[in-house]
Amino acid sequence: MADTDKPLLIKRYASRRLYNTETSDYVTLEDIAGFIRDGREVQIVDLKSGDDLTRQYLLQIIAEHESRGENVLPLGVLTDLVRSYTTQAQSVVPQFLAQSFEMLRDSQSEMMKNMSAINPMAKMPGFEALQAQQEAFLKAMSGGLSGWKAPEGSDAADPSKPGESPKKGDDLDAIKQQLADLQSKLNKMS
Repeated sequence: MADTDKPLLIKRYASRRLYNTETSDYVTLEDIAGFIRDGREVQIVDLKSGDDLTRQYLLQIIAEHESRGENVLPLGVLTDLVRSYTTQAQSVVPQFLAQSFEMLRDSQSEMMKNMSAINPMAKMPGFEALQAQQEAFLKAMSGGLSGWKAPEGSDAADPSKPGESPKKGDDLDAIKQQLADLQSKLNKMS
């Protein structure tokens, strides 16, 4: 059994083939994307030079998904990323992106936990499929953070309070309210 605490080591041979050192077989970019979706960290190194190629291959995976029409990153975000490479902002952008995705990941898992705990629909047939669609939607939304708007009444949307962030309880209350509104709409449709 593989040790999932350590990154999965993938070696790139001179022929550009990628070799999974745990299973002793060759893998594709799609295989690597699958490992990552399953929660596994990967490290891709050049066999000859020992250079870490992980970033290069992760960007290639993203580019391939985008080219197939799986547009997760809005054009504005991509444009801003390109600009950040040529400005003084480049030192701030990676940290901002990392923190934004971490907050999104935390919020998503908290929302899914609360959705299962407080929603009586959780016991209905097909709810798991609905929940999976919601998770996919939230993952897709992670690329559109620049267009995200905070719920009304949240301090996050108030530019007069720079540096202040909404409390987790406020976010949770807003999510609960949104869920209650959705539940109400679903009941009306039935």
